[in-house]
This record gives sequence, C-alpha cells and structure tokens, in this order.
Amino acid sequence: MGAGMWGFPESSGHAPGAELVGYRVEATDGPIGKIDKHSEDVGRCHIVVDTGPWILGHRRLVPAGVVSRIDREREVVYLDCPKEQIKEAPDFERGRYDDAATVRLIEQHYAHWHL
Repeated sequence: MGAGMWGFPESSGHAPGAELVGYRVEATDGPIGKIDKHSEDVGRCHIVVDTGPWILGHRRLVPAGVVSRIDREREVVYLDCPKEQIKEAPDFERGRYDDAATVRLIEQHYAHWHL
C-alpha cells in the first residue's frame, strides 16, 4: 500500500464529496459494521467503522486505501482485508487520528497485513 494507503484507489468508485456515513462495511469474509464517519482530508482519507456488537461496539479507523469498492446503489463499502485485520486494528479515539504516534500505529497495522 505505501503512499497510497491514505487515498481511495481509483478503481474503488469513490466520488469526492459523496456521503458515506451509514453505509454498511464488508470485509473479504463478511460484514463488520457501518460507517460512522469518513474524511477526505488530503493525505489522510479514511473511514471510521462502528463495529456494533461484532467486537463489542468498538470503532476502527480504516485508511481509504483499504477500500476495494463502493456500491452506492446498495450503500455498501467493500474492504480489501479480512475481518480479523479490522478486529486487531487499534481502537479509534475521537481527536487522536492526527496524533503522529496513532497514525504510525495505524499505518504499521495495515501495512503488516499487506506484506
């Protein structure tokens, strides 16, 4: 993933300015929750997934580069990773995604899974 980790892949079908909050999120092996928030910040695009009861209501920040496809008609965002990767990702804490240590931790987690 490297430098592309924080940008939506061209093939994902992402349209700048599109509202994704409320879309269901599917990993390669099944559903993981709904989008609680998304950001199109330059160099730091991401979605925040509310996992609901699947992992006790935790929220995960997922870099946009992990998104494989967006189905606007069905309101589903598909990820290019298994549920286990999301489950083992660091918890998302509001206001902490700009913290350099948190960003490095997230980058290391997702880069590790794509070796």
